[in-house]
Amino acid sequence: MENVETPQNANEHCPGPQSETAGKSDACQGCPNQQECATAPKGPDPGKGGVGKSTFSAQLSFALAGMDYQVGLMDIDICGPSIPKMLGLEGQEIHQSNLGWSPVYVESNLGVMSIGFMLPNPDEAVIWRGPRKNGLIKQFLKDVYWGELDFLIVDAPPGTSDEHISIVQFLLSTGIDGAVIVTTPQQVSLIDVRKEVSFCKKVGVEILGVVENMSGLTQPLMDFKFVKLKTETGEPTEVTQEVISCINEKAPELLKVFAQSEVFDSSRGGAERMCGEMGVEFLGKVPLDPRICRAAEEGKSCFDDDKCLVSGPALKNIIQKLVKGLESRTPLTEFKKKTVKLGFMNL
Repeated sequence: MENVETPQNANEHCPGPQSETAGKSDACQGCPNQQECATAPKGPDPGKGGVGKSTFSAQLSFALAGMDYQVGLMDIDICGPSIPKMLGLEGQEIHQSNLGWSPVYVESNLGVMSIGFMLPNPDEAVIWRGPRKNGLIKQFLKDVYWGELDFLIVDAPPGTSDEHISIVQFLLSTGIDGAVIVTTPQQVSLIDVRKEVSFCKKVGVEILGVVENMSGLTQPLMDFKFVKLKTETGEPTEVTQEVISCINEKAPELLKVFAQSEVFDSSRGGAERMCGEMGVEFLGKVPLDPRICRAAEEGKSCFDDDKCLVSGPALKNIIQKLVKGLESRTPLTEFKKKTVKLGFMNL
């Protein structure tokens, strides 16, 4: 897709959406993009990626669909759509019906929409300015026939940028139940999460809670690979079989032990402490689990056959807390009739 410096329908002397005078200069008067350009952030998107918000959104969708809710998952990460892979939908295409665009379905009660379905090549770079991103997000909401939903989950990119402003503007009048923010324990991530919390408060989006993802590596001891390192070079030599044989012979009770390790520095209290300081709910911790990473790579639910022994129960507790909180605000007889929109504007 082309690099769009200015919107196609812009005025003749458009300064460009990333200009400090965008939407404010004399050349912008009467332009259909004036308001969007004036309010859009300038410069590159702030925020940390890679904290697992798409993984969380995907597994949340699987879980809610498994609870017999009608679920829609909308991926508004225009430049880095990963939801199709995480739902096992790579290579699928969007189809047009007389009712509009049809979501791509994982199950009859789980539909997905992403720009990833529109790319002729999965390696294609999408280099779009704000107005084009905003236009596509609006189409995802207006032109997609979602049907009757219990939950619409919106998976957003890092930061507090075009996509976040757009989705809030488009959905706020219809009623957003709130945002779930995903972070990792270390300060370099929490610094940006604080900005995300402030963003939600400023635009009037309730924060349903914060999830601390990758909260320590936890896995069965027997899933580890054991190595010896050469003192001079640091080169590893695998000794896994020797270690397992020794455990089998001398301490078989260790075969059922799980090992834990702090991958990120959480000495300053992590997300839980931040939530206390900023007055938002802490939903819980999800440990870094190679099995949930494998489920995301394979586009599968980590709840199938209890494959994710470590992360699965943690995710279930968080999801149950979320649903219980929403039910408490809506009479139980009306809850299933209501379209619930959960905005995921996470870091």
